[in-house]
Amino acid sequence: MKLYELLENNAVTSIGDTEITSITDDTRKVTEGSLFVCVKGGSFDGHTAAAEMLEKGAAAVVCERDLGLGDRQIIIENSRELYGKLCAAWFGHPEKRLTMIGVTGTNGKTTITNIIKHIFMANGYKTGLIGTICNEIGDEVLHTENTTPMAYDFMALLAKMADAGCKYVVMEVSSFALVQHRIGTSHFRTAVFTNLTQDHLDYHKDMEDYFAAKKKLFDVCDTALLNIDDSYGRRLCDEVSCNKLTFSVKEKADFYSENISIKSTGSSFEIDCSGDKYAVASRIPGMFNVSNLTAAIAVCRLENIPMENILKAVAEYNGVKGRCEIIPTNRDFTVICDYAHTPDAVENILKSVKEYTEGRLICLFGCGGNRDATKRPKMAAAAAEYADRLIITSDNPRNEDPEAIIGDILKGIENTDIPYDVVVDRRDAIYYGLKIAEKGDIIVLAGKGHEDYQILAGMEHIHFDEREVVAEGLKLLCK
Repeated sequence: MKLYELLENNAVTSIGDTEITSITDDTRKVTEGSLFVCVKGGSFDGHTAAAEMLEKGAAAVVCERDLGLGDRQIIIENSRELYGKLCAAWFGHPEKRLTMIGVTGTNGKTTITNIIKHIFMANGYKTGLIGTICNEIGDEVLHTENTTPMAYDFMALLAKMADAGCKYVVMEVSSFALVQHRIGTSHFRTAVFTNLTQDHLDYHKDMEDYFAAKKKLFDVCDTALLNIDDSYGRRLCDEVSCNKLTFSVKEKADFYSENISIKSTGSSFEIDCSGDKYAVASRIPGMFNVSNLTAAIAVCRLENIPMENILKAVAEYNGVKGRCEIIPTNRDFTVICDYAHTPDAVENILKSVKEYTEGRLICLFGCGGNRDATKRPKMAAAAAEYADRLIITSDNPRNEDPEAIIGDILKGIENTDIPYDVVVDRRDAIYYGLKIAEKGDIIVLAGKGHEDYQILAGMEHIHFDEREVVAEGLKLLCK
């Protein structure tokens, strides 16, 4: 591809006829004829390697300041933003061949995107899914490293989805992706906002910065579907300029769910779609999942899928791995695995489960290392408000001392009388929870969800699947 074709009028250069063989922001991937984009990251600035990349064979470099490299440097204001556009152009703009649905917010993204994809597929539309647990092209499952892939990988994935015949792509859009322009020139038919609660403040300087990042999605969509049960969702209603629709489980909205019944086996409710009312039955328990279902149904309704088809698909859907997932025990107590790793998510899962707990509600949780430490005591306080007993343990400690992380957690329950145990090793903590469980108790394993690993010191990943750990613990109890 010629350089001028790739730039698509985003920059002017005297070497526009140069043939470009690849594009990258990774110094390790530069080869003869590459266009190297200088991106400044947290620990490395690509500008410092620009001259070396030309010596390595790069045809030109994109940079944000004059590096003294003559006509082989293309100076622009924001190299990250241009890189996203370059990746889209490199793959022939696959985003234009797909109908894109985006979901952003702190909690609920994975569940909503998976429900939408299930409904689309059940109605004969081959659909791509991009998210936290995995990426999917129809029934094909692909591994993922990030909630939203990096720019080049993202456009490569969209191209693969388009080539495979997908009509839709339903994706989780992270705040990181929006700030870092990973989605390139993507435009969304509908963009959903779920909620905003404390998370990622190790990256975003404060909640206002976090909100501003999420808000970017609504600059590149036709219709915003906003959760007005959340204060930030209500704020978005006043601030975004695109077409706006609302959803709620608490007050009248364009899509409003009421007459809600929650059981351990699922939920039922009535959804009002701008005056048309329908009875909904789902196998997914939890009030927060009623909100997720409401959003998913609304998206599919906007895509003109017949309501009877939507309701049938919802009734048949079993839920998402690691999201309020019941782990089989064949005992007289219940174990639930959930990804809740923020104060709000912990409150949501425990508040919901509390409604149908016959015995004690036991919450086992920890907090990740090398992440926002201020949410640790808040997670403990949220857990203490609804649980009857806590087991405080490790999550992904990474390069932090697990006991120091637990020390931060304990500050959140200093002035409470909640009974708790500290078991630093998460495997031993789960074994302990199973040992103390009595008839009618529910143990909520919070934080890991779908993850089948733990990240320890030195960023070492070890295999750790809570479903397997529970099965092992139950066998030990039988000895």
